Amino acid sequence: MSPRGRWRIAVRGPLSREWQRGINERKDAMSSEFPGPAQAGEEKSAAPGDEAARLKTALEDFVTEIKSFRADVTGNLKEQDKRLTMLDRKISTKTARPLLAQADAGEGLHLKAFDAYLRQGDDDALRGLVLEGKGLTASVNTEGGYLVDPQTSERIHAVLDASASIRAIASVVQVEAGSFDVLVDHGDVGSGWENESSTLTETGTAAIDRISIKLHELSAMPKASQRLLEDSAFDVEGWLAERIAKKFARAEAAAFISGTGTDQPRGFLTHTIVANGTEDWEELGYVATGAAGDFAASNPADAIVDLVYALDAGYRANAAFVMNSKTAGAVRKMKDGDGRFLWSDGLASGEPARLMGYPVLIAEDMPDIAADAHAIAFGDFQAGYTIAERPDLRVLRDPFSAKPHVLFYATKRVGGDVTDFQAIKLLKFAAS
Repeated sequence: MSPRGRWRIAVRGPLSREWQRGINERKDAMSSEFPGPAQAGEEKSAAPGDEAARLKTALEDFVTEIKSFRADVTGNLKEQDKRLTMLDRKISTKTARPLLAQADAGEGLHLKAFDAYLRQGDDDALRGLVLEGKGLTASVNTEGGYLVDPQTSERIHAVLDASASIRAIASVVQVEAGSFDVLVDHGDVGSGWENESSTLTETGTAAIDRISIKLHELSAMPKASQRLLEDSAFDVEGWLAERIAKKFARAEAAAFISGTGTDQPRGFLTHTIVANGTEDWEELGYVATGAAGDFAASNPADAIVDLVYALDAGYRANAAFVMNSKTAGAVRKMKDGDGRFLWSDGLASGEPARLMGYPVLIAEDMPDIAADAHAIAFGDFQAGYTIAERPDLRVLRDPFSAKPHVLFYATKRVGGDVTDFQAIKLLKFAAS
């Protein structure tokens, strides 16, 4: 029997025309390969067995091609279904959260405009741009420069938060003013026990003091070649965020420890430091190691124990050690009376090492062990040290001062100071 006219396959769906076209092409090929009755009578030399074998092979090939074609069509249909599902989700998300969608769109506009400003100095898109949903403006401020887009700003702050700095354990607040005031209660409010028949008496009121943390301008000025900026494959925002974050992190880390408070944050080591138990307000207390420039020859670990218990119990629950790498190397070798190390490494990746059960922050700006040096700090820095900063970060593009390079003058405002002097204790490497 001739295969001509015997193939009837119904195909339905979005790709039915393409499928049917492929089937018809294969059918025509088979029809030309196997002649009908009129032509078969003319070819007397063809053996019946050979024709049957050829027909069987052709049918097997045809079935294989049909299966392959069907698999391709099925895969395409699944891919279309996935795309439609994703589109439905996007539409439903925008419908359910219109404010968030508008904010994302606004941030996208800001990022695009900021990229054009960094690469070509084109500030037309940035000038007067308002991010809907967040109420942020990208206009020029009085000092000059434009607000960094939110994505780049978040990358910079993420690096700062993860840096080995007091910022990682201190209290960080964001303010819009030029300073941040902290009210400090110097004592407890008076109280007393009463019964039903007793006369109530007025209790004492605690003294309140105010600490004002001024914000200072921190700047960085990385530079890039104009040719590099013109390369569309160059991630200029990522490069700028990395450079700014590293410079800011180094400057902040030093200032929060030893800053003078003049045009920079005030570090906790620049306050008056006296023997523990004799300190007054705005003074930090220290514990001596018993030897100048070193730990005591006998029982050196006792100084660490004394430092821990010099801090009130209310602060110890959230306390941490702060020291540099050289000091940590010396402390790491210490053992207790039973021969056990006081130091223990973090059990999980990213977890800080612990000394007597308390986390250790390695801050390289802490002083080395030396005579009269306050090389180790211990305390609740969340309560004891406050960092105030403005959330905005600005960049001014300067293509003229360092030709053929382009300078990017980035600025932010930040301040810091001790806000609870009882929450931090120091270890002094001295005889007394």
